[in-house]
Amino acid sequence: MFVAWRDLRFARGRFALMGAVIVLITLLVGLLSGLTAGLARDNTSAVTGLSASADHLAFAAPPAGQSASFSGSQLAPRVWQTWAGQPGVTSAEPIAISTLNAASGDRTAAVSEFAVRDGSGPAPVAPGPDGVVLSTGAAKDLGAAAGDTVKIAGRSLEVTAVSGDDSYSHTPVVWTALADGHSATVVALATDGGADLAAGDRAAGTRTLSLDDSLAALPSYQAENGSLQLMRGFLFAISALVIGAFFTVWTIQRSGDIAVLKALGASTPYLLRDALGQAVLMLTAGTLLGTGLATGVGALVPADVPFVLDPLTALGPAAVLIGLGAVGAGLSVRRITAVDPLTALGSAR
Repeated sequence: MFVAWRDLRFARGRFALMGAVIVLITLLVGLLSGLTAGLARDNTSAVTGLSASADHLAFAAPPAGQSASFSGSQLAPRVWQTWAGQPGVTSAEPIAISTLNAASGDRTAAVSEFAVRDGSGPAPVAPGPDGVVLSTGAAKDLGAAAGDTVKIAGRSLEVTAVSGDDSYSHTPVVWTALADGHSATVVALATDGGADLAAGDRAAGTRTLSLDDSLAALPSYQAENGSLQLMRGFLFAISALVIGAFFTVWTIQRSGDIAVLKALGASTPYLLRDALGQAVLMLTAGTLLGTGLATGVGALVPADVPFVLDPLTALGPAAVLIGLGAVGAGLSVRRITAVDPLTALGSAR
């Protein structure tokens, strides 16, 4: 990288400007990635948290041509009884989900009630027949603790415990006991791998999805996550285009220098490696600096803002940006192969 180092040394201004652009793009992508992950967690953590006791969810079978959804699913008791008797199903637990208001003293908050059979696996702690288990978010919003009494949909329930930080559709979760004969929204299924889910769906009149696939049954999640992922994709594409455009212009401006180097005996592969190494070096430095800034800003985000700061949201986008930027730079520096030393030197004269 002899030529690349000299370029970086003597054209500090333009490389510093390009590096600043990479830093800003990385900062934007890093912050958007943390926000995307945070909003997804705030929307779906109660569903993904069921993985400790279930691997599939059974919904009421939707009309032909429509997808299963939490809002449109209602299951009678016979449904989970049918699923419990299916071969390969080790557990079939009904969960009734509803969003309503809760009150404690003079404080009220919107919560998502997850009603389960008392003592069943989905709840982090058994709520008891006249009790409720609050997530940390619900406890904070209501100012309630274990032993207090809260009102949920007109019922006075004693707080059995405060456990977990589950949320559903951006509202904190509370766990209550499912009344006998009450309908459920979904059935949480635990299978041993040999269950015939299609046969179970036919017998129970349901549609079964894995936990990951069931996230699409939340309409707000699809719209929200799709929009944010599209924005991330645009930023990734813009970074590749910006890097490619910069090195295309830079290669054109250096055509005379490249021609001289070729005339002196420098091989085309050497010049390509030199130029690509220069691009990767600048990309890596700018991306790491931008990732560091995004990490610092993310650490300062208030706790009530849905933002996730972890290695995946910090380093994942950085790796993608470096890869896409290297591709863009690689496509642009191919112009080096087309530089003919005699033609370029003749044009310079």
